[in-house]
Amino acid sequence: MDAFRNEDFSHDAARQGAIDTLHREGCSCVILCGGREYLFRQRGVRDLHDLLRGRPELLRGSFVADKVVGKAAAALMILGGVGSVYAGTLSEPARALFAASGLRVGCGRLVPHVINRAGTGWCPLESRCYALKTPEECLASIEAFLATLSEAPAAGDMPRGADNGMKQ
Repeated sequence: MDAFRNEDFSHDAARQGAIDTLHREGCSCVILCGGREYLFRQRGVRDLHDLLRGRPELLRGSFVADKVVGKAAAALMILGGVGSVYAGTLSEPARALFAASGLRVGCGRLVPHVINRAGTGWCPLESRCYALKTPEECLASIEAFLATLSEAPAAGDMPRGADNGMKQ
């Protein structure tokens, strides 16, 4: 295993400000680009994927402060040309992918892998991307996974009386 250098961004007021905003606002991701902070709140990698496909200029050369970064998120950031990253929690597979790309990364804590929301096992995207070697391979897997999510009916599309976990 290569040595991990946990970057310290506290000396940079703008980057530290983005990290503080991440924690204070409870958002999933803060992107510092062109001197402006952009806040994002979707779960998982959806914001990063949407940006990569729709507004890649917000990723190129930017600083990203993200709550949890697994290998899928790392792949999207690398493909987007992000300049540096802070992760509140960083997975070992993400760290290895970042290390291979030369991206500067700091983290609050390094974990073996990202867990799913229920806390019962691996995050589905962490599992899907684990054995993949390149960000491009990860992107194909991410997009296949996101396509399955968009095919599932939204809670509002469930027939009346169906068990959707909501009280009527």
